[in-house]
Amino acid sequence: MNQDRRTFLTTVGKAMLGTAALTSLPAGSLFSSSNNDLFFDISLAQWSLHKALFGGELDNLDFAATAKNEFGISAVEYVNQFFKDKAEDTSYLKQMKQRADDNGVRSVLIMCDGEGALGDPDSGERQQAVENHYKWVTAAKYLGCHSIRVNAQSRGSWDEQMSRAADGLRSLTEFAAQHDINVIVENHGGLSSNAEWLVGVMKQVDHPRCGTLPDFGNFNISENESYDRYKGTRLLMPYAKGVSAKSYNFDSSGNETTIDFEKMLSIVEEAGYTGYVGVEYEGSELSEYEGIKATKALLEKVGA
Repeated sequence: MNQDRRTFLTTVGKAMLGTAALTSLPAGSLFSSSNNDLFFDISLAQWSLHKALFGGELDNLDFAATAKNEFGISAVEYVNQFFKDKAEDTSYLKQMKQRADDNGVRSVLIMCDGEGALGDPDSGERQQAVENHYKWVTAAKYLGCHSIRVNAQSRGSWDEQMSRAADGLRSLTEFAAQHDINVIVENHGGLSSNAEWLVGVMKQVDHPRCGTLPDFGNFNISENESYDRYKGTRLLMPYAKGVSAKSYNFDSSGNETTIDFEKMLSIVEEAGYTGYVGVEYEGSELSEYEGIKATKALLEKVGA
C-alpha cells in the first residue's frame, strides 16, 4: 500500500468513526487504528481466553472490559459457547452491549459453533442448521457486530460437499442480509481448510454478504493432510471480511515459531484489507494473558 493511499484510508476511516451508523457498517469498512502505523485494526478473539472462561476465572460479561483494560484492545470477537443459552435473552445481551459501550469497545463478530452442519447431506437437517443460526444473526445485530462466523461442515465427495455447503450458506446469508449482517466462513478443519475448496464454495454462494475469515493456523484438513497456510491465506483474502492471527508459541525475539507473521501480514496487506485482525492465542508455553500480549505486540511490530 503506498503512502498516499494509506493516508487517504486513514482519513476516511476517521471520518467514518464519527458517524452514527458505525455499528451498521459492513466488514471491510475502514476504521482508524489504535496504532496509526498499522493498516489494520486489532481485535481480541474470545477463544484466546477459553481456559479462563471455561474454568470460571472470567465471566463472559467481563470480556469486553478485560480486552480494553488488560490488553488495550478496543474490539472483541465473541464465541457463542460462552453465552450459549443467551442468544435470545435480550436482558443479557443488553448487559453485554452496555459493558462494551461503557469501555469504548466495539463488538465485531460472534463465532458460532454447535448449531448443526450447514452442508448436511439431508436437506431437512441442513435447513434446520440454517435456522439454528438465525438467533445468532439477530444477537449479532443487537450487539453491533458486522458478522457471524460459521463453519462450512459437510459430508460426501468434493463436489457434493461444495454444493451442500453453498446451499446452506446461501440460505443463511439471505436471512442475515435482511439484518445487515455478514456470514463468514473460517478455514476450520475438513475441506474448509482446503482453500481451493472454500473459494469454490464462495463462488457458488455468490453473495456480497458471504465471505471468509482466514485463520493463520487452521489449515489441517485431516490428521494426515494439511494445506499450505500462506497459499491458503492468499486465496481466501479476496473474500475476507475478517482475519484471525492464530498464534501458539514465541521465540526469544517475540516471533511466532510456526507462523511467519511478516509473510502473513504482507499477504493480508497486498489484498487491500484494512479491517480487523483478531488476536487468537492457542499456545501452552505462555499463559493466556501473556500469549495475548505477545501476539498483539508481534502484530504491532510487524504491522508497523
